[in-house]
Amino acid sequence: MEVTVASWVALSLVLVSIIVRWAWGVLDWVWLKPKKLEKCLREQGLRGKPYRFLYGDLKEDTILLQHANSKPMNLSTSLDIAPRLIPFLDQTVKTYGKNCFTWDGPVPRVTVMNPEDIQDVFTKLDEFRKPTGNPLTKLLATGLTSYEGEKWAKHRKIINPTFHVEKLKKMLPAFYESCDEMIKEWERLASKEGSSCMLDVWPSLQHLTADVISRTAFGSSYQEGRKIFELLKEQAMLVISSLQSVYIPGWRFLPTKKNKRMKQIDKEVKGLLEVIINEREKAIEADEASKDDLLGALMESKFKGIRGDGSVGMSDEDVIEECKLFYFAGQETTSVLLVWTMILLGQNQNWQDRAREEVLQVFGSNKPDFDGLNHLKVVTMILLEVLRLYPALVVMNRTIGKKTQLGKLSLPAGVQVSLPALLIHRDKELWGDDANEFNPERFSDGVSKATRNPLSFFPFGAGPRICVGHNFAMLEAKLALSLILQHFNFELSPSYAHAPSSPMIRPQHGALIVLHMR
Repeated sequence: MEVTVASWVALSLVLVSIIVRWAWGVLDWVWLKPKKLEKCLREQGLRGKPYRFLYGDLKEDTILLQHANSKPMNLSTSLDIAPRLIPFLDQTVKTYGKNCFTWDGPVPRVTVMNPEDIQDVFTKLDEFRKPTGNPLTKLLATGLTSYEGEKWAKHRKIINPTFHVEKLKKMLPAFYESCDEMIKEWERLASKEGSSCMLDVWPSLQHLTADVISRTAFGSSYQEGRKIFELLKEQAMLVISSLQSVYIPGWRFLPTKKNKRMKQIDKEVKGLLEVIINEREKAIEADEASKDDLLGALMESKFKGIRGDGSVGMSDEDVIEECKLFYFAGQETTSVLLVWTMILLGQNQNWQDRAREEVLQVFGSNKPDFDGLNHLKVVTMILLEVLRLYPALVVMNRTIGKKTQLGKLSLPAGVQVSLPALLIHRDKELWGDDANEFNPERFSDGVSKATRNPLSFFPFGAGPRICVGHNFAMLEAKLALSLILQHFNFELSPSYAHAPSSPMIRPQHGALIVLHMR
């Protein structure tokens, strides 16, 4: 009996000890650590709202975002879209200045807007890493953009050659085929109504860039990849919804309706990609497969690892994740660039005329070629200005794993740094008083002369981790815009509603454009 009682006492003490340690860990996570970090930041002159238990600034951020997106903007009175896309951060910077911080739940985010500090964040990869964040985001895509260290270096080395100049030249016919299909469809619609029509061009541009990715990255048609795109779009909406609330460890394992749907989508996407990968494996075995596309590079790496040539190739899971990433990011980035380009040129007819004059001077009515596209100065200026005003990534975040010096700041472990591209690209101190205006002329002598510091422009990131596909995206955009200008004059419809929205600054209510056949 005594032994039994003693055992129960010992077990009780162990359980109490576990509960106390767990409770202390939770208390430290939701209160003690955030308050300690807040004190450290304030002592260095950084300002922001006081930490609020568990949620930090998330509730206020969500309320402001919902209000901002409840109605379109007045395009004629304001081109400043920051109050609509990042209302809380925009308000914080205006209230506390550029040396400020916000709260992502219990995690403080220090805003970094000084170009010299931005350069450090982009180049010191071991000190400033991608946040692991909400594990549910991994259901959307991981791949190259989320890896660190040796795995990132290996994947970057494998994927880089796919986007070299010679490979891009070989992709141009596939770009043209996809663009030509869209142009012919627009001409068919315009012909039905004489020679002009009003069209929401946003779905067409999404279709176009999806088709380009399918053809050039995976050698398949858009029809084969359509289901993957539809599923990834739905997954993106679910992920964004999840990010608007505090992530509680273990929550993703609960069988909620949202969690179940996200896991189901992940399973379906992987299944569809496995079919494409298996078909490519059969083609490789029959010596009938292309090595010039992205999937070819990934599969070649995988087979090298199997054949034991001394290198370690990608696993099946690695190949699937890279495919998911390029299906999602590769399509979305270029479609949003093209849609805002058409909207801004529809509003600014003088720049549309200048761009068309250049395209006709270089190509006439002929099919655009690689060398000609690379010599389009006005078109390039326009695309750079659109990327400045409507960057694909509104805010880029990095996390700090140990005490780190950033300029004059000594940042403790557990803090994140936030690079608000949208605010930096429109900072009047860096870009001049017309920072919120569409003025491609600023890029007439290149990026280095357009701003007071080149590191204040990073639409594709910067440093060693600059987007591996940025030349792919620019070439595709130049070709598509050149063909549109060759075949159409266009202007914004009076019914167009200006409503930029996340993610990747999409047009919430589409892009109504009046097309006139030339």
